[in-house]
Amino acid sequence: MGIVNIDDELHEQIRKACSVSQRSINAQAAFWIKIGMMAELEPNLTYNQIMCRELKAVGLETYLVASARND
Repeated sequence: MGIVNIDDELHEQIRKACSVSQRSINAQAAFWIKIGMMAELEPNLTYNQIMCRELKAVGLETYLVASARND
């Protein structure tokens, strides 16, 4: 594990976001980094497509299919 230097404004945004997402500051930053990296690697995918792909990868495909039917 390493140290990442971020400016105060970004740190404040992470702090606010983690209060909504119920993640720690480190977990929120890691989440944003992971999603950002995926978006850079596959720029044709939307955030929702990335999240659906990741949820399917951990076995939540059944939930996603059922949820889509209820929309």
